[in-house]
Amino acid sequence: MGWTPDPYALRGRIAVVAGATRGAGRGIAAGLGERGATVVCTGRSSRCGNRDSDYNRPETIEETAELVTRLGGSGIAMQVDHLDVAQVRKLAGRLKAGYGHIDILVNDIWGAEVLKGPPDSWGRPMWQHDLDDGLRMLRLGLDTHLITSHCLLPLLADRPGGLLVEITDGTNEFNAENPRLSVFYDLVKSAVNRLAFSHGHELAPFGASAVAVTPGWLRSEMMLDNYGVSEADWRRALDLARTDGYPAAPPGFAESESPRFVGRGVAALAADPDRAQWNQQSVSSAALARHYGFTDLDGRVPDAWAPL
Repeated sequence: MGWTPDPYALRGRIAVVAGATRGAGRGIAAGLGERGATVVCTGRSSRCGNRDSDYNRPETIEETAELVTRLGGSGIAMQVDHLDVAQVRKLAGRLKAGYGHIDILVNDIWGAEVLKGPPDSWGRPMWQHDLDDGLRMLRLGLDTHLITSHCLLPLLADRPGGLLVEITDGTNEFNAENPRLSVFYDLVKSAVNRLAFSHGHELAPFGASAVAVTPGWLRSEMMLDNYGVSEADWRRALDLARTDGYPAAPPGFAESESPRFVGRGVAALAADPDRAQWNQQSVSSAALARHYGFTDLDGRVPDAWAPL
């Protein structure tokens, strides 16, 4: 038999996934849900409208919350723009009134996939990139995390055992040796790793921990659309002789992962009584899978970061 999640491991725990609309955020909310957590799913894209979103995409926070509930948890959707301090403070007030405390905070806010530019723009000198786009990337990828932590960490640090997870792209070790796409993108993703280190230093005296987690090559909704495939037939993207007008994915796509894989990694961290062992560390979903023994939805343990 393959690996299956314990549906009671996080029963009674209150989690907030900031940026839960799609991609890793949705996968993390689902991973927490399949272990029984109550998951507050926040983001800008709602059935009530998504005018503040940087994307014109169909996914909504309500869909994510419903997925959490179908998987055995309790999903609650709350529309929040995490760049708006007033909205995040209002979120904190609602959480305090409704739950009094949160056990898990996941900062997955991003929203800059379009701003990072197409692959043929990666590696150009920063002065050849649009400055407004680059600065917006910093706002979306860093300011949102800082605002959210400032407003919500008091609800996590008020009792021992809390967990803050910062979602990024690349571990400290990988990013230290590999410049990432552009100065702007590189700065954001490296800084998020450092946020977990700094937050962990401040949270430790309160008995709480902070960890930076990176997925590998993520089969997000946007990535699947780019290759004209679905999660059910994603391997079709590897066909070098495609005739449907979509590009073929490079061989490394064979080691891609579903969003649920990183979600199961975050859930494993949250369910570990000894989660403080990870405090201030930077780790990949694949490394967490090897440590905790979980698998992706198809039973694999993909590792896009492994040396070729």
